[in-house]
Amino acid sequence: MRSETAQRGGRARLSPEVRRGEILDAAEVLLVAHGGFPLPLEALARAAKVSKALIYAYFPNQHDLANALLARRFAALLATGLEAAAARTNLFDAAQACGALYFDEVAQAGPVAHIVLRDPFMAGRIDPELAAVRDRLARRLARLGRLTLRLSPKEAVAALSLMTTIPEEAGRLVHAGDLTPERGHELTTRLIGSSLRALTPDL
Repeated sequence: MRSETAQRGGRARLSPEVRRGEILDAAEVLLVAHGGFPLPLEALARAAKVSKALIYAYFPNQHDLANALLARRFAALLATGLEAAAARTNLFDAAQACGALYFDEVAQAGPVAHIVLRDPFMAGRIDPELAAVRDRLARRLARLGRLTLRLSPKEAVAALSLMTTIPEEAGRLVHAGDLTPERGHELTTRLIGSSLRALTPDL
């Protein structure tokens, strides 16, 4: 019985889906280490154990590669229930739930989504469908923050952006091995909570 890694000529022959996944696995690790795009394709090819030509076959350019990485990380986040967390009607509940899920994502995979979204290399190149997902979630939280904290629209967006750095940085430290997952989760919860309390009127 043959698996998808059926042997031919002494070498494992992987399906296109598995091979694509392995390239993305290697690209995530390299992106976190490198800090941005473009990635050195020679290093990516070595890490993925493929040729540069094969990388181009799957990803004709590095904008395509970056969007594939972002789509993968967004899919992972949505699978954890991020959209439902952002739809909660209580700001404290929504922010804590979203923060915990984002912390877990970054702790496991590194700040991949953050790098792709903020890299000047990707300015104007983010897939519109992925940008729509990001904007939909951000609008929900910003609207809730505006109503609860009595902030202007710009202030609500700024507060959301600043609070996003809490789970992001805590997760990055866990991913790098500088913080335990338990401590990272605790700090994320406490810092988001204290930030919201500090911004809440009449407290």
